[in-house]
Amino acid sequence: MKKFFLLFLGLSIVLSSCSKDDNNIKNGETPNPDSTDVTVQNFMWQALNLWYFWQADVNDLADDRFSTDAQYTAFLQNYDDPESFYYDILLYGDDRFSFLNENYSELVSNLSGVSKSNGLEFGLVKLSNSDDVFGYVQYIVANSNASTKDIKRGDLFTRVDGVQLNVNNYYDLLFGDNSTYTLGMAHIADNTIYDDAKTVQLTKIENQVEDPILIAETLDVGGTKVAYLMYNRFLSNFDEELNDAFAQFKADGATELVLDMRYNPGGSVNTSRLLASMIYGTDTSKLYIRQRWNDKIQAQLSDDYLTDYFANTTGVSPINTLNLSRVFVLATYGSASASELVMNGLAPYVDVIHIGETTRGKNEFSITLVDDEENAFIYSSDREDKINADNSWGLQPLVGRNENADGFYDYTSGLVPDIALDEDLTNLGVLGDVNEPLLARALQEISGVGAKKDFTVQMSAKSFTSSRLQTPMKDNMYLDKPLPTTLSIQ
Repeated sequence: MKKFFLLFLGLSIVLSSCSKDDNNIKNGETPNPDSTDVTVQNFMWQALNLWYFWQADVNDLADDRFSTDAQYTAFLQNYDDPESFYYDILLYGDDRFSFLNENYSELVSNLSGVSKSNGLEFGLVKLSNSDDVFGYVQYIVANSNASTKDIKRGDLFTRVDGVQLNVNNYYDLLFGDNSTYTLGMAHIADNTIYDDAKTVQLTKIENQVEDPILIAETLDVGGTKVAYLMYNRFLSNFDEELNDAFAQFKADGATELVLDMRYNPGGSVNTSRLLASMIYGTDTSKLYIRQRWNDKIQAQLSDDYLTDYFANTTGVSPINTLNLSRVFVLATYGSASASELVMNGLAPYVDVIHIGETTRGKNEFSITLVDDEENAFIYSSDREDKINADNSWGLQPLVGRNENADGFYDYTSGLVPDIALDEDLTNLGVLGDVNEPLLARALQEISGVGAKKDFTVQMSAKSFTSSRLQTPMKDNMYLDKPLPTTLSIQ
């Protein structure tokens, strides 16, 4: 296939996804689809042939898949819909998490926590024996449109602009192009959901930024200082705020931590490393995680690059660590990728007591790829003028997986809780309140007192999707560690 001559992070290297001999290309021909309108498809194939974690398992991405220029070009021309080409042809069948965006700028913005949102975070649940759907409010983003309206955690809704939600229309009604919509509210009585006359109008705001630290406070539980952190996304641009929260926990004398990631679908790998260091310690000789790439990439990466150790600095400030030997983690099916990574990365060193539900099971990381051939398709903010102006697509494919210091990585079915407890639609409670069921269950373990509190769940909040999973960022875990300055794949 093509041989690329790349400028990688400012240094000149040679990167060849496969040689002429490897591809059995007749008479030295190399595919050159530039004369046809397959710019996007060509970019997608070349980028995934090089970086995709399951490249060796996808026949159409094989290095020897095509023997002539004409054959390769004809293959690309067969697929005029780039999105379908990506999902249906190039991705591995078991890949649940790779995605793309027609506008790489929007993709990059969302990876920084910027999106168009009204600030209402909710789960969607399918009604029994029906295609109808209802939503329940999980929390409200501060300084958002929803924060100014009469709506709160635990509220239910069944309609949008007067139309009953169902499995076929919920996406268009809630996540479509409409900037403003009106929710029809509802309530539960005798385990049945009833519509209310009350409505709430919400408006999505451009460039809504969410602080991932929803709550950071220290509780006094029978004389024990317990830090409680509700952390809802791993965003590297909030690393200093996260470190400041742990500085306050230390100042408060916290000796226990309840880490609430029940709605956290992931984000930055490096931020997960920093959070793990704030919990456990700053010994930079202790392994946090080890990367595993496809064979092409893996063979060219040094052990120093493939291994991540606990950190003693955020890159700006010294890490504030609690040096804990155990941590209580509230996690549910809404917890994924970097959330699971923290739990798995800490497990060899810390007693991780998981309360809640089985997590999503996403142990792979991704990188952002754009049509910048000279930079091996890796997105770089200082090279936006080098990206092909005729191709705005951005890809976020899975390119590797992480394993902990014990070599464990096999949790694609999710991490199973030590103490199973679903959220209850009839009693979601107030986040951060000592009586909120999941937090109360953790505090009961900490106090060691078998309280009389009843944790029976009447109506389990089992959502099939959520507002957080419908953003362009979804449940992505992205690698923000700079790639090596030299890489040669022959």
